[in-house]
Amino acid sequence: MSESRAAKGTHEVHEAHAHPGFVRTYIFSTDHKMIGRQFLFMGLFMLIIGGLMAMLIRWELAFPEKPLPIIGASKEFIDTGEPKTSMDQTWAEWLSKPESEQNWLTKNMPMGAITAPLYNSLFTMHATLMIFFVVMPIMVGGFGNFLIPLTIGARDMAFPTLNMLSFWVGLLSGIIMLASLFVPGGPAAAGWTSYAPLTAKVEYTGVNWGQNLWCISLIVMGISSLMGSINYITTIINMRAPGMTFFRMPLITWSLFITAILLLLALPVLTSALAMLLFDRMLGTHFFLPEGGGEPILWQHLFWFFGHPEVYILVLPAMGVTSEVLSVFSRKPIFGYRGMVFAMTAIAFLSWVVWGHHMFVSGMNPLIGATFMMTTMVIAVPSAIKTFNWLGTLWGGSIRFTTPMLFGLAFVSNFVIGGLSGIFMASTPVDIFIHDTYYIVAHFHYVVAGIIFAIFAAITYWFPKMFGRMMNETLGKIHAILTFIFFNATFFPMHILGVGGHMRRIFNPMQYEFLHPLQPINVFISISAFCLGAVQLIFLFNFIWSLFAGKRADRNPWHANTLEWTTPSPPPHGNFDKIPTVYRGPYEYSSPEVAEDWLPQDRRLETTTAKGAH
Repeated sequence: MSESRAAKGTHEVHEAHAHPGFVRTYIFSTDHKMIGRQFLFMGLFMLIIGGLMAMLIRWELAFPEKPLPIIGASKEFIDTGEPKTSMDQTWAEWLSKPESEQNWLTKNMPMGAITAPLYNSLFTMHATLMIFFVVMPIMVGGFGNFLIPLTIGARDMAFPTLNMLSFWVGLLSGIIMLASLFVPGGPAAAGWTSYAPLTAKVEYTGVNWGQNLWCISLIVMGISSLMGSINYITTIINMRAPGMTFFRMPLITWSLFITAILLLLALPVLTSALAMLLFDRMLGTHFFLPEGGGEPILWQHLFWFFGHPEVYILVLPAMGVTSEVLSVFSRKPIFGYRGMVFAMTAIAFLSWVVWGHHMFVSGMNPLIGATFMMTTMVIAVPSAIKTFNWLGTLWGGSIRFTTPMLFGLAFVSNFVIGGLSGIFMASTPVDIFIHDTYYIVAHFHYVVAGIIFAIFAAITYWFPKMFGRMMNETLGKIHAILTFIFFNATFFPMHILGVGGHMRRIFNPMQYEFLHPLQPINVFISISAFCLGAVQLIFLFNFIWSLFAGKRADRNPWHANTLEWTTPSPPPHGNFDKIPTVYRGPYEYSSPEVAEDWLPQDRRLETTTAKGAH
């Protein structure tokens, strides 16, 4: 395939703006690499906020209604009213003011203790931020933007200006969501699923503009994602380098291509549902309110028709990253390349016919429930194909335990646990028992929160190409091992809580006598979570330190085959001096045709010339 007119046009535009100045280079940039970095930094910022919210949630569950350390009042002050510490003096001063003059902490965390309304807001906003403003921006926005043109041999995206707009509209969405934390009544507090009719009327939750801004923010985010997905699909179809057939694309590019199609089809469903919910709340319509003839279950159908493809929008790029890392550091071709592509395609297709398994307890017809049970179990097949192909890739390989490889292996391990626990929930009778328990929380975090391992694998693997420097390997390995240990210590015991009947979204488990024996597990989970959070400081230090003082990276520090590693680190404006010609697939490791154990896609050999570009 020859370079398209769009690619040539883009090249000409970029040559004309080779030195666009600070503002056009770092702020309003149309360069896909800079936009990818902007999405990455936005996602990491949101990760810090979402992670801190998780710490607050775990504090409340382990030590219900007790003041937080450092900022909380002492027990003596709470019991006697006599200040004993400097923080007691501060609380006494804050609480002595009229209610209209009290600060955010005094209203939401009196004496430093988390209140029930704040707890509801915390688990709602934690999940919302992690799903829509951490995983999607980093994996789809960040690495999608950075990698797609580089891995297919293009100079930029098909529509650079639209690409820039997708970031700024996405950032606006994030600002709106964070602004909801500070409006009267607090942010959204009905869970990340925001089930109607609970959310359709202000008086049901007591949250007014917080829930409105939640809807508006996600509508704006949906517009941003549509801009990005249109760009990704157009770029991959039209701008591949000569010789880069679809089945010569790296699996990370395949995963982003399929993800973009899912985004294009799924986001409008959520956007429509959000607009309907907003109309119910602000304009007096009754889409979800039965007193006006609305259908209360409609929201669940619409949300999960979007929601289950959304799970794979999050997971597929993680699978693509893992496939890259495992092949590169096993020094072997990926096992069953085409099977991996077909498995991802099958997962994407099946994700549209399983939404009903989220609604087994909604009173649906048992026959329909059995149908959704079967489709849900079928989706385990392509997921298992990917897992077995990863194991086949590792088998007999010359494995190098680099930091990206450790994170890749951790992702596979946790995905297997999350996948196996998911099979139990596919069974209607089992799901009815565990549906509202911590078993679901455990499963969801093994699948979705486990993506954090793929995120770390991607950052540590492509950091040299993104920033031109290497991250510290020793710190990276310590971070990887400790994160894996504390992640499992945090989330695996939640299965036990769930089987014991521990409810989800419960403010104070000690209110129920039958949960008292499970409380030590809650304490263990919370301490593990605090350790998990603390370990991330190692990553934060390594990331920032490496940006400025890491060892300079050469073009191909991992000896990988894909096209991005043929460019300087970081790649210049326009990416390639000359559009490369592709002669082979991306995973020709340990090839007998060359002395080295890697064979780049654009390296021309006499023996392969006849099979080259076409």
